[in-house]
Amino acid sequence: MKEKNLKNNLKQLSLIVDWFEDQEEVDVEEGLNKVKEAVIIFKEAKKQFSEIENQFEEIKKEVE
Repeated sequence: MKEKNLKNNLKQLSLIVDWFEDQEEVDVEEGLNKVKEAVIIFKEAKKQFSEIENQFEEIKKEVE
């Protein structure tokens, strides 16, 4: 199983965007599946951003 980290999630989202941009005519079912996949990845990335933000806040408190 692929390691789930922010860098990988952002790369996966970028690949999905590229897929849509490369399509001359989007297959609706495949497009819907790509959107569903992107939503799952986006939610995970948002959670990871939040965790990183919390870590920065903790470090900031330690420094002050």
